[in-house]
Amino acid sequence: MFDYGSLSDDKLYALLQEGDSNAYTVIYHRYFDLLYLHASKKLKDYDEAKDLIQEIFVYLWNNRRKLNINTSLKSYLYVAVRNKVLDYISHQAVAYRYADSLQSFINKGHCITDYLIREKQLITIIDEEIALLPYKMRVIFELSRKQNLSHKEIAELLSISELTVKKQVANAIKILKSKLDDKSFLLFSVLIYSQHHR
Repeated sequence: MFDYGSLSDDKLYALLQEGDSNAYTVIYHRYFDLLYLHASKKLKDYDEAKDLIQEIFVYLWNNRRKLNINTSLKSYLYVAVRNKVLDYISHQAVAYRYADSLQSFINKGHCITDYLIREKQLITIIDEEIALLPYKMRVIFELSRKQNLSHKEIAELLSISELTVKKQVANAIKILKSKLDDKSFLLFSVLIYSQHHR
């Protein structure tokens, strides 16, 4: 048994592609804090930065056999963080514009009843899709997004690891995004954002 911690990134990545979980663990601990600090400086949101980095590592593990990294592992991870941060900022900008225009629309008193009906219909669609998630995933997702529990709290409540919680939440969002149309998913994003910032 060799010392994984002394291995280069290239060797660790080669082992990762073979499904070596020990190599993955070393990569995770070698870069998580660095990437987290980098993302949190950009986002100014520590929880979101942590989730973002966790999503990158989940993706790295789930796609370990088909990833083709042409640069160094370190460069790949930092580029992945940059892209995730840009996607998040872009998405939030759209959500803010949607929420602002919606508030302006309501303040002007135009078609409020029609809007409320449409919103209720969209929420019904969203709830129906959440109900179709696999049982364990749905329970974890609802505890996270509806009960507003932290990943650590959910892990302790269900006697599972925080990594499992984060994977399930990330997979739930991915499934919902594929099932909902753009309008429904945008409303879902705005509602989730508002719940986390009350």
